[in-house]
Amino acid sequence: MFGPPGHAYVYMIYGFYFCLNVVTERKGYPAAVLIRGVEPLESLDLMSQLRNNPKHETNVASGPGKLCMAMSIDKRLNGEDLLGQTLWIEDRKLDSGSILSSPRVGVDYAGEYKDKPWRFYVANNPHVSRVRFK
Repeated sequence: MFGPPGHAYVYMIYGFYFCLNVVTERKGYPAAVLIRGVEPLESLDLMSQLRNNPKHETNVASGPGKLCMAMSIDKRLNGEDLLGQTLWIEDRKLDSGSILSSPRVGVDYAGEYKDKPWRFYVANNPHVSRVRFK
């Protein structure tokens, strides 16, 4: 998280799940955005296989741990340049619709920041993980 902006910060939670973050600030300043989920547009069969074939397509990558399993993201990708050849974010000019915000999920330890509306998601998208309202 202290690395250069535009790079991946991958860490493990609960001793089992990986989380993918995008470093957003200058090197040395700890700031990143957690990628909580994706809607698979390609390679759904492979992603489902990597997730042990969930019953519903909307459950393939609808959470940070699920996303990393479905995309084979683990600690080896920590520090990867997100404009590189291995792991990247691209703008496909898709119309996502309305973007909403809610309090973050799983941060009860965050004190006064627990209920801040710092979780952004596409409205009515079935691939979005659960939403917590204050």
